[in-house]
Amino acid sequence: MDVLGKLFGSENKVKMMRLFLFNPDMAFSAEMVADRSKASLYSTKQELAILRQMKLLKNRAFFAKITKGKNGKEKTVRRKVSGFVLNASFPYLPELQRLLLDTSMLKGEEITRQLSSAGKLKLVILAGIFIQNKDSRLDVLVVGDHMKKSTVEHKIRAMESEIGKELRYAAFETSEFNYRLGLYDKLVRDVLDYPHKVVFDRLGLPPLEAGRRPALQSS
Repeated sequence: MDVLGKLFGSENKVKMMRLFLFNPDMAFSAEMVADRSKASLYSTKQELAILRQMKLLKNRAFFAKITKGKNGKEKTVRRKVSGFVLNASFPYLPELQRLLLDTSMLKGEEITRQLSSAGKLKLVILAGIFIQNKDSRLDVLVVGDHMKKSTVEHKIRAMESEIGKELRYAAFETSEFNYRLGLYDKLVRDVLDYPHKVVFDRLGLPPLEAGRRPALQSS
């Protein structure tokens, strides 16, 4: 990210560009972009203005759900807001997509490092967006002991801000994963039976044969 941040002027700009490149048909308000990229609203508006001037983005009004609060009561209303959308006719769009989307994937070692604070990791598997497989049910599968689900979610959200796209993930205690594996659970099967990448394995995941899922032992 550091190299691309220097190349494009700031890391926040890279995050924002990825957000629009990964979601080419979606419109986002400045507030939504700031929230997704974990940047201040002020800097977000500055970067969006630059991207608009470059004609990478164009203005688009859209309807969004807004939460309003008054006298301690909150309600959600649908309101038309001003936002931005990717300009599909930007002349260098294919080149940007190749550069930013191909390099946007965090490395397996970095993902493992970020998730290590969530518990005693046993297994980390990447699929979906990380191997350019849109048909995968999950992007990240995490297995470990004493897993803190809130920490896993926090780390996944941080990754999303880097990548610019929401991640589908599942986190299991080793015992639960072992149970699911033994039952040939559909979610586990849909990850392990199809293209995926094991980036961390302390379970000694055995080769999976059709129709048989051996149980793993927690260590």
